[in-house]
Amino acid sequence: MVLGFVAEVIAWSLVARGRNVWTTMTPVLATMGVVALVVGPIAWSPEVAPGVSLAVGLGLGVLLYVATRIAMVIMARWGTFRRHALEMYRKQGGLSLGAALVLSIALSVPGEELFWRGFFQGQLASSLEGRTALAAVLAWIAFVLANLPSANLAIAAGAVVGGAVWVGLAWWTGGVLASLA
Repeated sequence: MVLGFVAEVIAWSLVARGRNVWTTMTPVLATMGVVALVVGPIAWSPEVAPGVSLAVGLGLGVLLYVATRIAMVIMARWGTFRRHALEMYRKQGGLSLGAALVLSIALSVPGEELFWRGFFQGQLASSLEGRTALAAVLAWIAFVLANLPSANLAIAAGAVVGGAVWVGLAWWTGGVLASLA
């Protein structure tokens, strides 16, 4: 858990110093996900039927996307936030939108979810003797803290809001399936 946290902190620190976000974050997050699967165990959706978990996860994902687009229009009026969001896009190193989507969907997002909501949050819940709400809050705080070295308001806002949604889904389902969807 600590090694994954530190790996993400270092990776975001490198991105903040100008490294390409995709070539830096993708291998780190993918590796964190693989390690989570190996070290495990990963709970998928023991508290909620998998079909319901998938449907709710996908539905909330779409709602979060729409809310993010609306928030970005509103927040872009704040010059600093707009500059931070644009700076992150500049750190993609000329990677096409299609390639960025493939890397996100196939490697970055699954790795992040498997580690943070599958492994990290699950391990906290086990070590806290089933106090799953406390584990969810602590996992969310750790996730936000791991993203702060990005030194980017857009990334931090995504970690705060998106992290809360994904942690809530993992808490509700008892696993990672909904947040992964």
